[in-house]
Amino acid sequence: MTSTITVLYDTIRLEEKLLIEAAKKNDIQIEMVDCKKLFINLNENIQEFETVLQRCVSYYRNIHSTATFEGLGARVINCLNTGLLAGNKLFTHMLLQKAGIPTPEATIAFSKESAIESLEKNGYPKIIKPTVGSWGRMVSKLNDRDSAEGVIESRETMHPAYQMYFLEEFVQRPPRDIRAIVIGDKVSAAIYRNTDGVNWKTNTHLGGSAETCEISNELEDICIKAKNTVQGEIVGVDLMESNDKGLVVHEINNTTEFRNVVRVTGVDIPTQMLDYAKNLVK
Repeated sequence: MTSTITVLYDTIRLEEKLLIEAAKKNDIQIEMVDCKKLFINLNENIQEFETVLQRCVSYYRNIHSTATFEGLGARVINCLNTGLLAGNKLFTHMLLQKAGIPTPEATIAFSKESAIESLEKNGYPKIIKPTVGSWGRMVSKLNDRDSAEGVIESRETMHPAYQMYFLEEFVQRPPRDIRAIVIGDKVSAAIYRNTDGVNWKTNTHLGGSAETCEISNELEDICIKAKNTVQGEIVGVDLMESNDKGLVVHEINNTTEFRNVVRVTGVDIPTQMLDYAKNLVK
């Protein structure tokens, strides 16, 4: 068995560059494979992929390539179930709820009429999110009926996936959230992502700032449980500090970004990821 780890990607982000640097620094053999250039015989593993670190950003490219590699006998981190479940906010919410892990209150509506009815019944503000998506795209705060009708009406002309109306409570919390990186059964590092004081979103690419978050026993416990609900191995867990409930998990990231965690905490996340994958090969 070869000890080479295949890093499967569709976009070279800073994270993938950090993985390349970590491999060179630690003399770990990796092969960078651009998923967009692949065509694969589904009946025979002629490329002999064995251990694959899945880093494709596209949800659909991610799950279909993972299914392909697993079907041909490769060991993929994370597995197909993780990609499917963590990549969909509704699926993630239901699994977290079933496992007794605190998560924001949420409603799913299957038409614009039922979405508006739900909002009128349950009150504003609410957060509307696409069930599949990242980087805070198409996530909006609905403050009243006028804003809700405008946002929902615009999605009626989009792909049917955007007509699943996932409506989440606007959690009363400090102006920040938490990103924790889980590798195996350990939280490697965590950061606070602070809002910029203008935008309520905490995404750092939208102007938010980051600082180190101490890993308490409570934080580690809830993150490990969240990872296990989606059968994950290496994930990012996003949490909020609800004024009413304490820590609540609002997202699990299958191909998590970690650049700001590395920058702020100094923890060598890419080396830990590659070491985890390398130990699976032995």
